[in-house]
Amino acid sequence: MKQLEDFREEIEQCVKCGACRAHCPVFGAEKHEGRVARGKVALAGAVLDGEIDLEEKVLEDMSQCLLCGSCGAQCPNKVPTDEIVAAARRRIAEQKGLSSFGKGVAAVLGRPRLMDLLARTGGKFSSLLFKKLPEDSGLRLRFPAPFLERDRTLPPIAAKPFRDRVPEVIEGREGAPTVAFFTGCGINYMYPAIGEALLAALKFLGVTVVIPKDQGCCGLPAVSAGAQETVEKLAERNRAALTRRPVDYVVTACASCNAGIGKIYADFGGEYLPLAERTEDIFVFLARHGLPEKLAALPKAAQRKKVTYHDPCHLRTQGITREPREILKALPQVDFVEMEEAGTCCGLGGTYSVYHYDTSKKIGARKAGYIGASGAELVATDCPGCIMQLQDSINHAGGKARVVHVLELLMEALPDLSEGDKSE
Repeated sequence: MKQLEDFREEIEQCVKCGACRAHCPVFGAEKHEGRVARGKVALAGAVLDGEIDLEEKVLEDMSQCLLCGSCGAQCPNKVPTDEIVAAARRRIAEQKGLSSFGKGVAAVLGRPRLMDLLARTGGKFSSLLFKKLPEDSGLRLRFPAPFLERDRTLPPIAAKPFRDRVPEVIEGREGAPTVAFFTGCGINYMYPAIGEALLAALKFLGVTVVIPKDQGCCGLPAVSAGAQETVEKLAERNRAALTRRPVDYVVTACASCNAGIGKIYADFGGEYLPLAERTEDIFVFLARHGLPEKLAALPKAAQRKKVTYHDPCHLRTQGITREPREILKALPQVDFVEMEEAGTCCGLGGTYSVYHYDTSKKIGARKAGYIGASGAELVATDCPGCIMQLQDSINHAGGKARVVHVLELLMEALPDLSEGDKSE
């Protein structure tokens, strides 16, 4: 959340070697120098030096970034291009104002009651607004809608949000940890089954779970849009909600939420640091509490599903790649296969896929090709946003694979695991 001026030293560390070209999904799709990391860093430096103004070309090139962090992870000098681009977008918003879509993002995310109302309305009238695709692979718009293409696959909006379905505190066994579950928007409004699967896994471990009713969006879409005031407002709301009761950990089942609280909130420093330090991805938490070993002890099922895994960018760039795979490989009903380029971005990028859906589809098509080549029936991942984007990409490619959260597969094995635990 620093200002663009604060990145001058990092901008000067870019030697324009071009190593980022091989890892930037947008450059891979568009082959345009302004789309690649070194081009954006050069533009940011020129803006700082007063060589160029925030003209239309600068605005366009700065919008053409997924903030996936792939370039920075491979950069010899570790130039944080995603953070530089985010800072440039904040400057653009300050000087030029938010885009019309950015204003909509800020208005909705910054008003949780409005977001609830829109979600509930959408859930009630989803059959009128959307048409169901074959084989339970998503929905399509019946009518044109602002900022959304009619051929995009969308998940149904839950008739009742996840946080309205569960109590605020679910007591566990004495002596077990207490965790706060940050649900995020995707699980709360579109994928409540993921939240239910997470609760089942934590119940098996005897964990006490706190699910604050007044939590909101993590703020990552607002970061992508350059809406700094909205990010700050959401951060304060969530800090208050997640620290009201004493907890040992804050767990997430969304890569974006994990990065939002664990990384972006840490940048605020002060009272946000303890919250960021206690935040863990659910599979890191489950692996540390011995769940893969318990699953591996179960007998393999006679009929197993061929499953591959997609690494969400916001986990991969934090080095969280082993733990979800450990769970998947140990599941008795799963035959795990590693697909090629499992760590490449799916093309969602928060608000990017709204601004630049055509490019997003190109990136997704490449990913769909790797999925098809793996021969997997199911693609598992650890991010609701990736689930939505991957299913859209597979549908456009005419593929048959279905995208699920790893937790949904874990929930299938929990009854057997619970029976084995009782017998011990």
